[in-house]
Amino acid sequence: MTNHKTVRRNGCRHEDHPQIGRRDLLQVGGLSLIGMGLGDLSRLEADAAATNVRPGTAKSVVFIFQSGGPSPYETWSPKPEAPDTIRGEYGVTQTHVAGEVFCEYLPKLAARSRMFSVVRTMHHVAERQFRNEHNSCSYLIHTGTTELPVGDTNASIAQPRAGRISWPSIGSMLAYAAPTAADVGLPATIELPRGNLMNYPGRESGLLGPQYDRLGVDLACKCNAKDAAGSCPNCFSHDDPNLDSERLLGPGPKAWWDNSSCRNPDFHLPNFGQTQGINVSLLENRAALLQSLDNRRRNLDQSERSAPQDAWDAYRKQAMRFLLTSRPGQHNPFDLSQEPDRTRDLYGREEWGQGFLVARRLVESGVRMVQINLRGWDTHQNAFRDLKGRLLPSIDHCLSGFLDDLSDRGLLDETLVVMCGEMGRTPRISPIAEGGKNASGEVFTPGRHHWGDVFPCFFAGGGIQPGRIIGRTDSHGGLPETEAYTPEDLAATIFHCLGIGPDREFHDTTGRPYHVYRGQPIRPLL
Repeated sequence: MTNHKTVRRNGCRHEDHPQIGRRDLLQVGGLSLIGMGLGDLSRLEADAAATNVRPGTAKSVVFIFQSGGPSPYETWSPKPEAPDTIRGEYGVTQTHVAGEVFCEYLPKLAARSRMFSVVRTMHHVAERQFRNEHNSCSYLIHTGTTELPVGDTNASIAQPRAGRISWPSIGSMLAYAAPTAADVGLPATIELPRGNLMNYPGRESGLLGPQYDRLGVDLACKCNAKDAAGSCPNCFSHDDPNLDSERLLGPGPKAWWDNSSCRNPDFHLPNFGQTQGINVSLLENRAALLQSLDNRRRNLDQSERSAPQDAWDAYRKQAMRFLLTSRPGQHNPFDLSQEPDRTRDLYGREEWGQGFLVARRLVESGVRMVQINLRGWDTHQNAFRDLKGRLLPSIDHCLSGFLDDLSDRGLLDETLVVMCGEMGRTPRISPIAEGGKNASGEVFTPGRHHWGDVFPCFFAGGGIQPGRIIGRTDSHGGLPETEAYTPEDLAATIFHCLGIGPDREFHDTTGRPYHVYRGQPIRPLL
C-alpha cells in the first residue's frame, strides 16, 4: 500500500501534465473524449491481463451519491432506544436480518434486505476541520482517500490551484485500469442527470491526466429551486413554507418559486450540438467528420503527433460512435422512450428513478461506472418534514425498482451498486440557527448537521455478499464501536469487485509509479 505522504511528495505538479484544451477536438458535456496523452488501450488491456488477480464478478459499478450527507438515524441505522433528541420522530421497520431494523419509511428496501448489505461504520479520519464539510468530504469520498492534498483547505479544494498534486477519482481510476471495450464507443465513466449542478471537488482525473475524466451529462429539465437541493420533479427546497397557502409551488405571481419546468418526469436526450467547430450534422458525412478531426490533430503539440496512427484512429472512431448516441433510437442508452411504461413506473416517474433507469441502460451498453447524483440530503432544517414527505419515499421506490430490474435481467451479479453520501449527520437534533426563519417568516423545524465521524454505505450485487449488516455504532450513533472503514477501503472494495488487484499500478506523465490501492477491501462484504 502506498504511503499517502510519499504519493504526494513524489507526484508531479499540475504544470507537468500536458495541457489539454478540453474544448478542443471534441467536447461533450464539458469533458473531452479525445485529448493529449491518451494511453494505448491495448497496452492497458495487456497490463491488466498480466496482473495476477482474481477475476472480478462485477463488470460495472453504479455509484449513487446522496449529495449533502444522509442521516444514518433516518435510513439504515436508527436508534429506537435513544433519547428523543437523538432518536428523532420516526419509528422503525423490521428487516430480514435478525435483530436489525431500518427507518420506517424504507419498507420496500427492508423487504428486500436479503438483496444487499449495509456497512454502518464508514468514517473519515481526516482532521476535524476536513471531515465535517461538504467540499473536503466530497473530495475524500470521490477520490477514495483520507487526506486532502497538502496545502488545501475546505475552501481551496473546490478551486483550481497551481501545483496541486491530486489523487485521481475512483471513476478516473476505473477508466484507466478497466477501460471500456473497443466496440463500446462510450466513455468509461458517466455522471448524470445534472452535471451542471454538481460542482463538488474530487471527481477529476488528478495525476492520471484529463484524458481519464468522466463525462457529465445533463438529462433533466431545468430546475428553478432557490437552493437547487430538490428531488425533481418531486421538487422542493428545505426552505419551503409550511403554512403560507397562497405561496404555492408553480408559476404565477404568488408562487414560492416556479417549479413548473421540472414537474415533467421525462428526460431529454443529451444535446451535444455544436462542439467547438465539429457539428453533429457532420455525422451524415463520415469522411467530413474524420477530416475535421484530422485537421485538429495537426494543431496538437509536436510531442503528441508522434502517437501511433492506429491509436488516433481508434479514438476518432470512438468519438463518432459516441456522438451518434445523441440520436434517438433503440441503441441510444439515453433514450428512455424505448422503455415500456411498466418499466418506467417500476423505477418511478421522477428524476431519481429515471436516472437509475438510464444507469441500467448504460451498464448494458458496457459503461464501467455510472454515477447518479441525488440532491437534497443536506437536512439542517425541516428535516423530518422533507425526509418523510420527499426523500425517503423516493429512494425506497426507485432503488427497490432498480434492484428488482437488475435481478430480473440477470445483471445484479455483474453490477456493483454502491450508495452513500459524503458524510453523515449529528446524533443530536437541533435548529440550524436559534429562531431561524424562512422567507415566509416561519421558524425552521430542527434537523441534523454535518458529521463525518460515522456514516453508512449501501452495497449490492457485483460480488458483494447480501443480507449483511456490518458494524455497530455506540448507543447514540455518534462513533463506531466495531471496526470502522475509510474512503480508501470503499475505493479498494470497488476495485476488488471489478477485478483490479492490489498490485496494479499507474504512472504519471513522468513515469513515476503509484499503486491503485490505498486501502483494504471491506472483507465482511466479500
